[in-house]
Amino acid sequence: MLTQLAIRDLVIVHDLELEFGAGMSALTGETGAGKSILIDALGLTLGDKGSAGMIRRGRERAEVSSGFDLSDCPRAAAWLEAHDLADDGLCLLRRVLVREGRSRAYINGSPAPMSALRELGALLLDIHGQHAHHSLLKSVAQRRLLDTFGGLQAGLAEVGRDFQALQQARQELAELQRAAQDRANRLDYLAFQIAELEPLVDIARDLQSLEAEHARLTHADRLQSESGEILAQLSEDEHDLTGQLARLARQLGELASLDGELQESAKMLDSASIQLEEASQELRHYRDGLELDPQQLQKIDDALAALHDQARKHRTGIEQLPDLHQRFQDELETLTQAEQNLAALEQRIASCQQAYAESSGKLSKARIQAAKKLSKMVSASMQDLSMPGGQFQVAVQADPQQENRFGIDRVAFMVSPNPGQGLAPLGETASGGELSRISLAIQVATAGCGEIPTLIFDEVDVGIGGAVAEIVGRLLHRLGEDRQVLCVTHLPQVAAQAHHHFQVRKQTRAKSTQTSILPLDLEKRVSEIARMLGGVRITEQTLAHAREMLRQE
Repeated sequence: MLTQLAIRDLVIVHDLELEFGAGMSALTGETGAGKSILIDALGLTLGDKGSAGMIRRGRERAEVSSGFDLSDCPRAAAWLEAHDLADDGLCLLRRVLVREGRSRAYINGSPAPMSALRELGALLLDIHGQHAHHSLLKSVAQRRLLDTFGGLQAGLAEVGRDFQALQQARQELAELQRAAQDRANRLDYLAFQIAELEPLVDIARDLQSLEAEHARLTHADRLQSESGEILAQLSEDEHDLTGQLARLARQLGELASLDGELQESAKMLDSASIQLEEASQELRHYRDGLELDPQQLQKIDDALAALHDQARKHRTGIEQLPDLHQRFQDELETLTQAEQNLAALEQRIASCQQAYAESSGKLSKARIQAAKKLSKMVSASMQDLSMPGGQFQVAVQADPQQENRFGIDRVAFMVSPNPGQGLAPLGETASGGELSRISLAIQVATAGCGEIPTLIFDEVDVGIGGAVAEIVGRLLHRLGEDRQVLCVTHLPQVAAQAHHHFQVRKQTRAKSTQTSILPLDLEKRVSEIARMLGGVRITEQTLAHAREMLRQE
């Protein structure tokens, strides 16, 4: 909901701040007083094109800002959240025009491009009349409004799910078909790589043991020679250590029998003698079993070289070669089964296509029913809005070639404002005043399901008067019960129906002209309605009539 509007140095407005509430607000004033400036100012904050000519004479810049409470506009709140511009449920749009240079725009204090301003503005406010923000002229908005009016959200969600499933299956098929184009080459490549890696997989898994055996065979001469030398000194030489230590252990044992304090030393020396003997036996067994095997060494060298070659080739570590081999095998299996997968995918696409056709067909039927109801309601309102014989029709045409997540229908609002005039798209055949009144009829018919919280009707009373003007006022008042409505009007019958009333005044002093907009209390409303009724000369009878009109509100 629009809560505030501030204008500084725009055209003939010097400094103006307004606050708006819920319900219907009327803006009235003399012709030429500047009522359109309000619409232009709001348009600037919604991304309309601005120019230096809009800056007040003698000033270098103009500034306009509009504030919104987003409690009734979750789509706009979600948009701000998605763009990291959220500010606790509030939205402030600001536009600055400068004489020299480009205009600037801000959303909640952050600089923003005009495209972002227009995108967000379309969610906040809709101007009905001969203005650019008329969302009802857009086919997307027409389709969305029809779906909301008909309560078709569940059917729309089902169509969306079926369409997503269909698109997913189609994408998988396209990827499989692209892969199949070089399938033969890839199969040959995989088979060759697997054949190279196959004999090396087990070896790579046991790399540590292989490297240990390679080290042993490489140094076999030294191991055999030096282990033999050590063994000779331990037990095979004339003065072998094993024999000497055994003799010393026996001698100390005899001494320990004479003095108990030597018992512990004797035990330790005896244990050392036993361990040295066991070590000699183990070393002799190792020396006798050690063989030089040049052929085995060459075999291991070849295996290690092959492992390193494959690791360099595939730019990976030797320990990763078994995993690479498995990945190649998995891909080979997938490609080998491609024909089978292709057939399964084609069956799946056919099934998804059938499901989408059924759900979109059901949605089309529901749309046609909702379209008939909406067409009847709006056509009936047109008769009361000074368009006798006028006809409104929501055209729903199925077009399977344009299938998307919203179904296969083209939705168009068609209108014939006058008897004998053929139906044509909304906006192509109706005049500005007719378009505003038709838009009003549509908004009233769909008041409970509209998504844009603030609606502005710019001179919807063009070409009407009397009882029809009162009907327009009542419709706007009724619409204001559900949405925020701002109405620029020349008719007292319309203004009298408003919940709030603002008067636009233009004052000329010396060589300066200024426009101001003032909120009116009850007595000032009486005076303004009387002015609209009686022109320059206002009588007691005119004032009484004005009070009566306001009491009927």
